[in-house]
Amino acid sequence: MSLNFANNNSLSTISSLPASISSGAMTLLSTQTASSSSTISFTSGIDNTYNEYVFKFYDVHPATDDQAFAFQVDTGTNTSYNQTITSTFFNAQHDESDSNTYLMYRTSGDQAQGSSFQRLTEGSGNDSDQSCTGTLHLFNPSDTTFVKHFIAQTHNAHSGNYAMNNFIAGYVNTTTALTRVRFKFESGNIDSGVIKLYGIS
Repeated sequence: MSLNFANNNSLSTISSLPASISSGAMTLLSTQTASSSSTISFTSGIDNTYNEYVFKFYDVHPATDDQAFAFQVDTGTNTSYNQTITSTFFNAQHDESDSNTYLMYRTSGDQAQGSSFQRLTEGSGNDSDQSCTGTLHLFNPSDTTFVKHFIAQTHNAHSGNYAMNNFIAGYVNTTTALTRVRFKFESGNIDSGVIKLYGIS
């Protein structure tokens, strides 16, 4: 029996993907830099051009210690940022003294038909060398048939000197097109940091 496997030589002959397969190319749409900002809002560029939008945030530093970084969304030109969300949140943690490790579900970070800002981290510290970073994916925000799914993975230097890896997912329970996203800490300003918005083709 003869088995034909893909190898480097056969793969190198692939010059293009079928039209039905997405290439996954990332197009940078906008960049915002925080400077003692109460919020960072993306109010344009989120439409039906792409089926997936990705936010990447870099070294986001809270002005106030022990704060959760969070996001919410809205529709049209609305600015209430109180859409209904159902979500999950779990994380892994390890402290600098190697005395505390865990993997657990965080009921403090999930929502069940809630309209609060959705947490992306827990307890981000504001020491001079502490910050949070991560990625948020928003799928088909312009669809008018289905709810709007999101997934996120973040990491933050916790105020208690922990490395904290966070996994968040859920959906915005609306069939209305989403057009804007806002980020903030639950209390205090965003002292510094950069957030980039990409469209995925």
